[in-house]
Amino acid sequence: MPNPVLVEVTRGALVESVHRGSVAVVDADGAVLLALGDVETPVYTRSALKPIQALPLVESGAADSFGVSEEELALACASHSGEPMHTERVAAWLARIGCSEADLACGAQAPRHEPTSEAMLKRGEKPTRIHNNCSGKHTGFLTLARHLKAPVAGYERLDHPVQQAVLTSLAALSGVADPAHGIDGCAVPNFALPLAAFARALARIAGRRTPGADRILKAMTNHPELVAGTGRSCTAIMRAAKGKAAVKIGAEGVYAGMIPEKGIGIAIKIDDGAVRASEIAIAVLLEKLGVLDGAGLVRAPVLNTRGSLVGERRPARDLLQAVLP
Repeated sequence: MPNPVLVEVTRGALVESVHRGSVAVVDADGAVLLALGDVETPVYTRSALKPIQALPLVESGAADSFGVSEEELALACASHSGEPMHTERVAAWLARIGCSEADLACGAQAPRHEPTSEAMLKRGEKPTRIHNNCSGKHTGFLTLARHLKAPVAGYERLDHPVQQAVLTSLAALSGVADPAHGIDGCAVPNFALPLAAFARALARIAGRRTPGADRILKAMTNHPELVAGTGRSCTAIMRAAKGKAAVKIGAEGVYAGMIPEKGIGIAIKIDDGAVRASEIAIAVLLEKLGVLDGAGLVRAPVLNTRGSLVGERRPARDLLQAVLP
């Protein structure tokens, strides 16, 4: 059976496009509170995995040994927009651990934040690896490598102690001992999990079932702008939730959510990879769980080039009718 339609896009009075997908909502004890669509076929977790990838940085003692601040920990969980508030902090962090941009395994990437990108073009500056949206995560990996006294070179390889530490944390939280993996856009391994297992791992962080969870959650919810950036959905959702939810977007229609006061994890995958649909789906689920009351994020306008309203992105029936505690 195909996955249900979760989000639809209208133009005028008609539905113009639909986005199918799957959803898993799980509590910290592993109970599945909601399953829509296929939640058992492994899917790549993409950047929604970053809060879990940052756990070894905290739990190994590396963060304390190198004085990693809460803001830097937020950047370790981030897909940032390459704004100065991101890149200046990453550059300072790299210098403090005795590393440089050249040590980052990710590639150079233009800032997602258009004003920053335009200003760089006017100054004749080229994007660097520090502008890569994953540079905070990679700097966290380098910090962990320093702490483990492991080689800095090759930290992105699956057999390196840094990535093995990530895999150990992921297996412990998700219950999946040997997940399939591929190489993410930033050159490090990314792991595939059944959506229910991914939500279970997120729920265990939300429920503080692992020692580093509290610091990860506080870093994300206290610094939403560093986790994403100006005008980004993760930032807007966490600001609207007022500390009640930590969320992390991933490429290809993946979205992760954690609700600390309820110990609940949410994992979403949109079949066609549309971010515009995953943003609506996570907002709907958080509203149903009582952390986005009246935030106005469950519907989004479709505008034409003159800025006129011509339609909307909205939850479809199966998502609207889903029942959560």
